[in-house]
Amino acid sequence: MKDPGHWLVSPWRRSVVAALTGALPVLAFPAPSWWWFAYLALVPWMLLARSAPTGGRAALDGWWGGFGFLVAVHHWLLPSLSVFIFLIAALLGALWAPWGWLVRRFLGGTPGPGRVAGALCVLPSGWLMVELVRSWQGLGGPWGLLGSSQWQVTPALRLASVGGVWLLSFLVVTVNVAVTVLIAVRAARVPALAGLVATAAVGSAAWLWAPRPEVTDRVRIAVVQPGVVTGPDQRFAREERLTRALAGQHPDLVVWGESSVGHDLADRPDLTRRLAALSRETGADLLVNVDAPRSDRPGIYKSSVLVGPDGLTGDRYDKMRLVPFGEYIPARSLLGWATSVGKAAGEDRRRGTEQVLMDVGHGLRIGPLICFETAFPDMSRHLASDGAQVLVAQSSTSSFQHSWAPPQHASLAALRAAETGRAVVHATLTGDSAVYGAGGRGIGPWLGTGADTARVFEVPVATGTTLYVRFGDWPVRGALLVLAGWAVAEGARALRLRRSVPAPPAPPARTVRDSPVRHGR
Repeated sequence: MKDPGHWLVSPWRRSVVAALTGALPVLAFPAPSWWWFAYLALVPWMLLARSAPTGGRAALDGWWGGFGFLVAVHHWLLPSLSVFIFLIAALLGALWAPWGWLVRRFLGGTPGPGRVAGALCVLPSGWLMVELVRSWQGLGGPWGLLGSSQWQVTPALRLASVGGVWLLSFLVVTVNVAVTVLIAVRAARVPALAGLVATAAVGSAAWLWAPRPEVTDRVRIAVVQPGVVTGPDQRFAREERLTRALAGQHPDLVVWGESSVGHDLADRPDLTRRLAALSRETGADLLVNVDAPRSDRPGIYKSSVLVGPDGLTGDRYDKMRLVPFGEYIPARSLLGWATSVGKAAGEDRRRGTEQVLMDVGHGLRIGPLICFETAFPDMSRHLASDGAQVLVAQSSTSSFQHSWAPPQHASLAALRAAETGRAVVHATLTGDSAVYGAGGRGIGPWLGTGADTARVFEVPVATGTTLYVRFGDWPVRGALLVLAGWAVAEGARALRLRRSVPAPPAPPARTVRDSPVRHGR
């Protein structure tokens, strides 16, 4: 009778299975938003890696699983990057190779309670290191961090205020490790159950004792979403019309989406006058977003620009973290051919140099972010630490309408709000636009991809400092310590084993009496 797993003997079949199991966590993200599935999604991948015949094969299972995960979570980029997305996923998928090896090292065979207890600490720490490395902007940024799948879960949002999205990822992986042990290693169920209990205890403690933001005021912020419009002049005209309809609704700030203005306002005083007139009509400053060559320096910038009733206020923020291939091509001299197979940037945007706060009147200080930057926890954390009362994100996912990209992007703002204890307004050109309160809970309905409208939201202004803003990425530092401690322990163990192995006996010394010549041989 054949072994039911005999078909996995083929390396290529096994690699395909690894890629498919690695892709499963995408179902926890929008649009499906099966948040609960995140706590089980890694189990098939880990079961495969632990069954690998060698450590090298487990590393390949990790690599192929990482490839599948990255393709799945970024599949909506396929029309823009074409086959290039598979090359990127193949390169970055290698980050999961050590993690696959660790899965086999701790869970392979029949691990005892000690090894399982180690797995509950080391495997989540290893996963966190993968997320940390791939979060570097040059490698694509922190899109699809496992913890961000929990954006709708109130207890998870409370945990985010303690340790950011990193703590959520750590705990989600811990649960997956425990479930894997419960399924595959019956003899070690006690430490696995202890891990689940400890995870629940941490969540409960955060729910009870983590400081909560205190809402002290409310402001009225209007989001203008023009929908799909061809051409910058036509878009400006529609945004102008929608904004004019806000007159009489008394907003404290009006926000337009990313690339809402296609000309440098210093070069177009006519547009500046029209925006100033809108500010006078609505009684609020306008935060617009300019995507154009600057008149005072070379290159194209994406910039948040504040316009008041008298024109430009002088407040401007230039986008610092650009989308690889979408807004610039890394090493363009080598990879410039990407423009011929997809919709990669034909000309690189220039980077800003520092984050800014803007005083928009009515006693309100905002911290602007532009599009991709809402994926980076450190940027919103720094703005909150510097004194931002509300975070305002201007975005556009118009190239990816009717894909999973708009809801995935809109969901990130919930995590940033929970982490910082500050409301986040996520305003887009074509949807999904969303607003979240200081704890990460949604305010009002989303403006979906089919909407072209302007809407005023009552946005809470909160005070206080979350533990995440105060202490930063401490789960990442803790994970580094765990891995360093394990590496030291492994090194010491290897050294003890080496010393305990007896030296091979020396060959007996030959005498003249034993000489072959003497005995005639």
